[in-house]
Amino acid sequence: MSRSSFLFTSESVSEGHPDKLCDRISDEIVDAYFDQAPRFGWNAKDVRVACETLATTNRVVIAGETRGPSALTRDYLAHVARLAIKDIGYEQSGFHWEKADIDVHVHAQSADIAQGVDAAGNKDEGAGDQGIMFGYACSETPELMPAPIYYAHRILKLMADARHSGKTEALGPDSKSQVTVRYEDGKPVEVTEIVISTQHLDENLSSSDIKSIVEPYVMEALPAGWITPNTTWHVNPTGKFVTGGPDGDCGLTGRKIIVDTYGGAAPHGGGAFSGKDPSKVDRSAAYAARYLAKNVIAASLADRCTIQLAYAIGVSRPLSLYVDMHGTGRVNEAKIEKALGEVMDLSPRGIREHLGLSRPIYARTAAYGHFGRAPEPDGGFSWERTDLADSIRSAVS
Repeated sequence: MSRSSFLFTSESVSEGHPDKLCDRISDEIVDAYFDQAPRFGWNAKDVRVACETLATTNRVVIAGETRGPSALTRDYLAHVARLAIKDIGYEQSGFHWEKADIDVHVHAQSADIAQGVDAAGNKDEGAGDQGIMFGYACSETPELMPAPIYYAHRILKLMADARHSGKTEALGPDSKSQVTVRYEDGKPVEVTEIVISTQHLDENLSSSDIKSIVEPYVMEALPAGWITPNTTWHVNPTGKFVTGGPDGDCGLTGRKIIVDTYGGAAPHGGGAFSGKDPSKVDRSAAYAARYLAKNVIAASLADRCTIQLAYAIGVSRPLSLYVDMHGTGRVNEAKIEKALGEVMDLSPRGIREHLGLSRPIYARTAAYGHFGRAPEPDGGFSWERTDLADSIRSAVS
């Protein structure tokens, strides 16, 4: 039997966290290929990118496999990375957008992988790899996300906005948040613990000084009344946090997959998202699973919904589709599974076309979560739409 009263904690990390900086660079390179493809006569559906980034003190290493315009040279990709670092805000002696050494080791995609993924004759596009992907949605927040991760992201986004706008000049790009939420009768009601660790540029600032800077953003991010006199604050609990970013800790693409998704409130298949084009179902099928789960909740068919998809490399159809509504469903799960297979083509091509994924829409996903964001006019966060709710409701009625 599931518990109705408990504490649950999720964390987020900012765009300047070393791992998130690497995610951003990898996704900027995905975007660069989609942006430049039409200019050089390429069809965007033929673009392939699998890009990994490592960052440490004044050094960035980019490696991976791509297929696209030859005009995207190593120098061009290094320039893309440098602009991303600048935009995040790194102009520090240990990591500077202009002074860092950037090594690019990118080569052509394996022909063995390509023959499994590409459409040919009567063969549809196949999945870029085997694996399992999960999507989740719940009614805890208007965005249909679990409350702890949603508000952990929101705190850091408000802090970053204030830093970029010049509203506060004391904070550096690297920061982390952690939010512990108390649930009563299965509903989030208050925050019992707040953890904020943020880089600061003045080494003389104390933890108390930093708390006075970040507290307004925490209060703005959270629902009224969730911070109480009993809430415990942990702000820069180690003391100084002056050396941050890749100068303080090595970063790698794909090392914050729980931050990227549901903060531990739902299963994860294990595959990272950043640096991958949509032929990689680690990314595209996870987006599709979130899309379907969110539409199930938007259709008022459940209060919680987990969806699993499974794929084999080179095979277009999903091997399985599983739905769990955690005892909150208003219709049978088997009927939902059948309906979801009817309302959306879950082949890699079907997902790519339905969600419009062959576009330069990925760099914006690299920080503050891939889910729980508003759909954007250019097709960004298309998987957050709820335009299938009526179709799902009709299919099960």
